[in-house]
Amino acid sequence: MPQWHGDLSKRKITGGRRRQYRSKRAYEMGSDSTETKVGEVTRKVEKAYGNTIKIKLLSEKYANVTNPSTGKTEKVEIIRVVRNPVNVDYDRRRILTKGAVIGTSIGDAVVTSRPGQNGIVNAVLSSGKLKATRA
Repeated sequence: MPQWHGDLSKRKITGGRRRQYRSKRAYEMGSDSTETKVGEVTRKVEKAYGNTIKIKLLSEKYANVTNPSTGKTEKVEIIRVVRNPVNVDYDRRRILTKGAVIGTSIGDAVVTSRPGQNGIVNAVLSSGKLKATRA
């Protein structure tokens, strides 16, 4: 279900309610979130506001992982999603989002890009041990 991204009925500083002065517009409508999975590469190109395009990554097999100590970046295969702080269910479903911890052949890495909006998976190799516990 698309989301509406307008702000017609907020509150005033005084606490009073601001009424809607017009109806909702189609250009204010957002889209469903793109849940990028681990698998064969699939992309979807969508038209965006301002005559631009947005490349949505539906599934990806590889990630560009940067080693902060050496500064080198290499393309490695994503083995699994170790942990995803956005949603507990995303670990089991192997969904990639920004901040997700992925397991690669060179070690665990944290995703720094937004795959559903940027169309690419960039990650930074994590140096320390990760906490396995959840709140």
